[in-house]
Amino acid sequence: MGARGRHRRRKRGRALRAALAGAALGLTAAATMISASQATVSSDPGALKPLTSASELGKLDLRENLEPQRSLDRLATAMGRPVGVDSVLKSADHTLRDAADCTTDEKAALPVEPAATRAYCWDSGDAADPAWTPRSVTTSGDADEDGWWGSNRVILSGWTANSRGLAKVAFVNAGDPTNLTYTWALLAVPTDGGRDYRGLVSKVSGMVWYQDKLLVTTSSGNRAALYVYDMNRIQRATVTASAVGRVREGWSAAGYRYVLPAVGSYRLTGDSSATGPVGLSLDRSTVPDSLVASGGKRLWRYPFSLDPARPGLLATDSAGRAVPEEAYATKITGVEGVLSYGSAWYLGGAAGEQSGHGSLWRQDAKDAWATECGADETHQCWSAQTDSLSYWQETGEVWSVSGRMLFALPLTSIDRSLD
Repeated sequence: MGARGRHRRRKRGRALRAALAGAALGLTAAATMISASQATVSSDPGALKPLTSASELGKLDLRENLEPQRSLDRLATAMGRPVGVDSVLKSADHTLRDAADCTTDEKAALPVEPAATRAYCWDSGDAADPAWTPRSVTTSGDADEDGWWGSNRVILSGWTANSRGLAKVAFVNAGDPTNLTYTWALLAVPTDGGRDYRGLVSKVSGMVWYQDKLLVTTSSGNRAALYVYDMNRIQRATVTASAVGRVREGWSAAGYRYVLPAVGSYRLTGDSSATGPVGLSLDRSTVPDSLVASGGKRLWRYPFSLDPARPGLLATDSAGRAVPEEAYATKITGVEGVLSYGSAWYLGGAAGEQSGHGSLWRQDAKDAWATECGADETHQCWSAQTDSLSYWQETGEVWSVSGRMLFALPLTSIDRSLD
């Protein structure tokens, strides 16, 4: 992207930040405050514990497996020329509802403290569909440091089917904060040398869009920890049917208009006791940029490759392994969303049994801090089941999903609530 284009987009970004700063929604009242009788104050987890054991770190090594180019080309030839993100956004056929139009039950999933400054719920058809659950979020702020993908500002949200085990991504056109529209693409995996594809049968709890690649977590049980998708290889389905893959009439994607075939995967190389990534996020405060992961009570990061021929892929050694450059143990229970920036790690803890809200912690090598709310200063102030945190550096916002809500708030407001 040219320097002049970047300059124009940065000016628009500054204008957007100024508008957002004065546009707080006052959503704290919409979220139910937690009573003293419901609250259980979490114990102090203390500082992060660095993991330096070779055996511990070795459990987190990933082996890269890229789909052969000929297989990808064979599939593209059979399905037709791939389309780009811009084409997908122009065909958006759903609209996110503003928080004012969301139900009380939907807004109950929002954080109590700190409050969201922007919040949306999915269109009524998607919001009422019990077969699918939104789990993850990433943005064009991850994809490119200026926050734009071409001429678009984009939010991606990963959803998981509760019965069929399929996974799909909502492509959200976020150019106009007052009118967010979206459409769907099914996540798939090529089979038979690119002659067919199957659905990604996995929960997608973590997702990062970096450069032209989309990395998603997988819990399919086949030792694959991450799948990789190429944003330049979005294919159109030609048949609207419930089937997935090649059918007599053409190509089907469970009824959706677009399908993303995986271009590679990363598999755990350690023993079967190793816990793969659950939460993912991008950290631009490191050199090089890094992929941050959480799983169990472990936090770790992998550097991204600096090789121009490997955009969006992790750095690998001569054996094709992605090796974590640092890892920590945390005592926080039920870590879901994870975000790292500078020396701080932001962690979303599991929801309380009574309140339904989770905790939000900032932890580093020295100490830990949590948001507090209510007369008894409970830590159960954050949203429920927040598997994903994504920092849009250009706007200073953290995006997340909880329940049927997509929301954002400034990282500075999170830090203030933790002081």
